Amino acid sequence: MPQKVAEKLICQNKKAFFNYSVEETYQAGISLLGSEVKSLREGRVSLGDSYGDIRDGEVFLVDAHISPYPQANRLNHDPLRTRKLLLHKREIRRLIGKVEQRGYTLIPLRLYFLNGKVKVDLGLAKGKKLFDKRETLKRKTLERGWKGGEKGSTGIVDGRAAYRGPIGSLNKWDSNIIANYDYALAA
Repeated sequence: MPQKVAEKLICQNKKAFFNYSVEETYQAGISLLGSEVKSLREGRVSLGDSYGDIRDGEVFLVDAHISPYPQANRLNHDPLRTRKLLLHKREIRRLIGKVEQRGYTLIPLRLYFLNGKVKVDLGLAKGKKLFDKRETLKRKTLERGWKGGEKGSTGIVDGRAAYRGPIGSLNKWDSNIIANYDYALAA
């Protein structure tokens, strides 16, 4: 009888796909203390500035902030400690080659429970330049809700942002939204 796969998302690094172009993803286990797992169950974690680092043939997660667990008192952990990631040797060798030779970096994309075990999705990524970020913003803006047509929605008309709604119903918040999208499209 096949096992049921129970996956519960803890945290997601949303800025990773904006700041980096992710080419490959790897699933890794993570070595944690008991108080860290308790904090993760409460969702008290941030992957914002974290990255993967390879030292002596091992992969580590650096600068991932897991808040201290309040009930652990003196046995609590350091919130920013370096945590070991668990990968197969062949995966580590492949990562070493790409990170050292081709200028890639390891970025944690999401943290989740998989059948009771904490897992990290690591992305092998290259940093985006400013013009790449602008291009991503333009593409997302056009793909998102710019189909328009509904009353009171914003949309694209002749390559410019426009407001579709009752005449005279444009308030200061709507004009800010339109100005921001005009700026994003002009860039």
